[in-house]
Amino acid sequence: MSTMCSRPVLAFVSCICFYQLLSVAANSIKGSIQLNSGVFDKIIKKHKTVLVKFDEVYPYGEKQDQFKKVAESSVEQPDLLVAEVNIADYGEKENADLGQRFSVKKEDFPKYKLFLADKDDPITYKGGIKADDIKAFIMKESGLWLGLPACIETLDKLVNKFWRVKADERQTIIGQVEKEAQHLDEKHKTSASIYIKTLNKIVEKGDNFINSEIKRVKKLSEGKVSEKKKQQLKDRISILTSFQINQKDEL
Repeated sequence: MSTMCSRPVLAFVSCICFYQLLSVAANSIKGSIQLNSGVFDKIIKKHKTVLVKFDEVYPYGEKQDQFKKVAESSVEQPDLLVAEVNIADYGEKENADLGQRFSVKKEDFPKYKLFLADKDDPITYKGGIKADDIKAFIMKESGLWLGLPACIETLDKLVNKFWRVKADERQTIIGQVEKEAQHLDEKHKTSASIYIKTLNKIVEKGDNFINSEIKRVKKLSEGKVSEKKKQQLKDRISILTSFQINQKDEL
């Protein structure tokens, strides 16, 4: 076979191998399953909370990497299923009917929708591509705990309780947080101190402190600060966001 004839063949074979590798990768995301038109309703109806990502057939890049992080974070949460629907715009146009049914267009990819057992229609995610933003959306809308960076599940549960008790009982919750913090390892003590300071500030300044503090800390993080300081501010924003999610859940 001449060199001129072999080049197109090699290019074709390479292309096929590339897409096969993409297909394998798409099917091996820890914490996620793939859905199609035939099983979509059967699976959705059997779960309390399902996050579905509608996307192209072979998704890749930063957006897909962020989805993988969301999927992996769901492994320890038994009430959440993370799934993916790959919509083809060629050939037999697999799952195109699901795209049409849920008003998802090609230019929208990836589009996230959250299906809750107690709601007739899914909730559409309208935020950014970052995994933490998507997780915050799931937590806010479902009430499930996924955990944002620097957050501690036991303390988040106490914060949730803090928002629900009467004003004169909040100090008792702060005491419980302080007691819980004593049993944490050194790695989590910095986060615990942020929880305690924030709770005391809420008691001092009122429930609106959270929203104003998030704006203030975000503004600081956008300024000229060292990488270490920037990470500290990011951790603080994560914890404050968790406070905000729990507060909205109560409202």
